[in-house]
Amino acid sequence: MNANNLVTREVWADNLEEEMGIIREVITRYPYVAMDTEFPGVVARPVGTFKDQSDFHYHMLRCNVDMLKLIQLGLTFTDGDGHLAHVNGQYCIWQFNFKEFSLREDVYARDSIELLKQSGIDFVALEVRGIDVKKFGELLMVSDVVLNDEVRWITFHSGYDFGYLLKLLTCKELPERESEFFELLNQYFPQVYDMKLMMKRLGNIHGGLNKLADLLQVERIGPQHQAGSDSLLTAFTFFKLCGTKFSEEGIDRFNGILYGLGRDSSDVNENMEG
Repeated sequence: MNANNLVTREVWADNLEEEMGIIREVITRYPYVAMDTEFPGVVARPVGTFKDQSDFHYHMLRCNVDMLKLIQLGLTFTDGDGHLAHVNGQYCIWQFNFKEFSLREDVYARDSIELLKQSGIDFVALEVRGIDVKKFGELLMVSDVVLNDEVRWITFHSGYDFGYLLKLLTCKELPERESEFFELLNQYFPQVYDMKLMMKRLGNIHGGLNKLADLLQVERIGPQHQAGSDSLLTAFTFFKLCGTKFSEEGIDRFNGILYGLGRDSSDVNENMEG
């Protein structure tokens, strides 16, 4: 597979229902979902006393997700062997473009928005043709992609990604307590794997998704900082990581744990030292 036989299915308001109908069929055969989001960066820090570093990180995530707005969501569907979803004989990934964010009216981190502009995101088109997040949330709820024990979500450093998805699924601000956030996460996304967390198991490997992909010799297809191509790189890197680094011990113990939050700083570290 290469850029010539891969289709990025761009989803806007006018084709949202059609594409979600296709995804309802795709998820039955390709139940591994690699996900990435684009959002306006991080602009706020929480004020107060926090019981530990994880508690601080959660409250920073919460105040930013509650304040800011989702720009793009990328989804890549594969089977358990990493084979990419086919639609009408073509390899496909999906990129959802939302209308909620406005450069004129909303706060954002300038460096984050500049990266998105450089990657080709058209903010005028988002405002004119973009998807209403509430409508998307309604369709996602009945898509079998969430609330499904058979679906495995593949991510990289995904606390903020899931924060934005939970906000649009529940139509509420994120819970005040981190434990309640994880209850929601486990309800809507029963199987979640965060590769940033899995990197810890490999010792002295640090950095982002691109660094891990380079280490594993996984080639990127498409532009960086667009959610569709980032989700594709996430999918391919995950299967390479599992096949080369975790082929014997498996990955079950990483399920439901997000890097830098909750159980990350306790359970997994203890298991690694044992």
